Amino acid sequence: PPEVLEGFEKETGYKINFSHFDYDEDMLAKLEETEGGDYDLVIADDYIIELVIAEGLSQKLDTAKLKNYKHYNPVFMSQFYDPKNEYTVPYAAGIPLIVYNPSLTDVEIKGYEDLWNPALEDNVALIANYRVINGITLKTMGESFNTNDLEVISKAGEKLLKLAPNVRVINDSNTQDFILSGEVAAGFFYSSQVVAAKLANQDLKIVHPKEGLGFGIMASFIPSKAPNAEAAYAFLDYINRPENAAKCYEYVGYYCANTAAEDLIAEEMRDFLVLPADAAAGEIIQNVSTEAEELHSEIWSKFRNECE
Repeated sequence: PPEVLEGFEKETGYKINFSHFDYDEDMLAKLEETEGGDYDLVIADDYIIELVIAEGLSQKLDTAKLKNYKHYNPVFMSQFYDPKNEYTVPYAAGIPLIVYNPSLTDVEIKGYEDLWNPALEDNVALIANYRVINGITLKTMGESFNTNDLEVISKAGEKLLKLAPNVRVINDSNTQDFILSGEVAAGFFYSSQVVAAKLANQDLKIVHPKEGLGFGIMASFIPSKAPNAEAAYAFLDYINRPENAAKCYEYVGYYCANTAAEDLIAEEMRDFLVLPADAAAGEIIQNVSTEAEELHSEIWSKFRNECE
């Protein structure tokens, strides 16, 4: 949030040059181009960080420089992309969930499978992350998000095409607006969009799908040739002070990765931002084989075309 950025600048004298990237792949391309230079700190998604580390574009952290390191929730650590916690610290986590308006549909939604119900024809909004959407289709079949079995992925693709008649919109930004406007009765949204939707309309129902949760982590790392790594350490420690961390989570609308900040989050947002008990058992989407990735992409293109 602006007040956190401004507070850091005032306290330390460092000037922040802050930029966003639309896709993790754009960030990786930039790091590859500069060979790990230009940026002092990057916050990105789990799967792409695995590639960053493999390519030597991230430096090992000196955790002794992080006074607030003890506050990081261990649930978000020792993950597949950094099993020894050598390169990253967690920033936040997301769990895409189903949201629906019971006043606009008679369908009682309990899981991903219910989105295929013919009664929801032209009445569903989806985020535009193809691995997530292909993944929840796999989940309805009792399969893993991360299977490399091409036959299984193909069967999921066939099933996904049957969802197309129900899909009114596929959109990655502010997807919650479509359910808040009444344009759709149900949607599958990112965590921040779930929070925004529920805060705007308390009558909406949030569903933790019975087939299992998807679970993603955003983490911070210092690039291998960061021009000012000391500033990065200062910033990481500043935003991980409990009072600052609470402000950050309220602002971004993702799950809190700082145990000491949980009680400082506003009461009306705490249920949305403190990790639910079943989340730790969720499956994180990981990198798959080149062949599987290409098949996912092909399936998604066919699905998008079918939805138009």
